Amino acid sequence: MKGDMSGGAATIAAMQAIAQLKPKINVTGIAAATENLPSGKAFKPGDILKASNGKTIEVISTDAEGRLVLADALVYATQTLKLSPVVDAATLTGAMVVALGNHRTGVFSNDQPLTDLLFKIGEETGEKNWAMPMDAEYAEHIKSDWADIKNSGGRPAGSITAAWFIRNFVGETPWAHLDIAGSVGLMGDAKESGYKNKWGNGTPTRTFVNLALALAKK
Repeated sequence: MKGDMSGGAATIAAMQAIAQLKPKINVTGIAAATENLPSGKAFKPGDILKASNGKTIEVISTDAEGRLVLADALVYATQTLKLSPVVDAATLTGAMVVALGNHRTGVFSNDQPLTDLLFKIGEETGEKNWAMPMDAEYAEHIKSDWADIKNSGGRPAGSITAAWFIRNFVGETPWAHLDIAGSVGLMGDAKESGYKNKWGNGTPTRTFVNLALALAKK
C-alpha cells in the first residue's frame, strides 16, 4: 500500500510546490483515495460494474482494482471539471516494471505534443519518461462479451491494455497516463542513489510541477 499510494502522494506534493511557485495557470490536483479492504461487499470475478460515465466493466481480475477508482476520477476531471490537458499517475501494472525496470516511467497518451513535452521534462528533471505504443489493436484485448470493457486484458502487453482501459474515461481530452510502477523506486532492482531510494523517490512530483510551469509559459 505504501507503493500504491505513490501517485496520489506525488499529486499532493506537486500541488504544494505549485502553490508556492504561483505559475499563471489554473491547476487542479485530484487524489482518488479509497479503502482497499476485503469484505462481503467486495466485487468478485464476473461482476459487472458501471462507471460514472455509464460504461459497463466486467471484472476479470480483482487485483486490477486501482484502475476502477482512477476511471471515475478521470470522468470527474474531464466531464465535470472539464480540465485539459489531464495527466494521471499510478503504480498501475507490474508489466511496466518488466518493460522499463526502475529507470523510466511509461507514458501512454492520445496527444503527441503532450507526450513530447513530458519526454522533454523528464530529461530535464531526471524523472525520465518513455512513450509507449497505444495502437488500436491493443484495445481488442479488453473487449468483453458481457460488458463494454473488461478491467484486465491479461498478461500480454499488460501495461498497454491497462492504459487502454483508462483511455475509455477521458473522451477526447488531451491526456497522458504515467505508469510509475517501476520508476517510483519500490519494485524490481531499485538502487538507492541521491534522492532515489527503495522506499520511494517522489516520482512524478517534479514532472507535474515542471509541466505546470511549462504550460503556464504557452
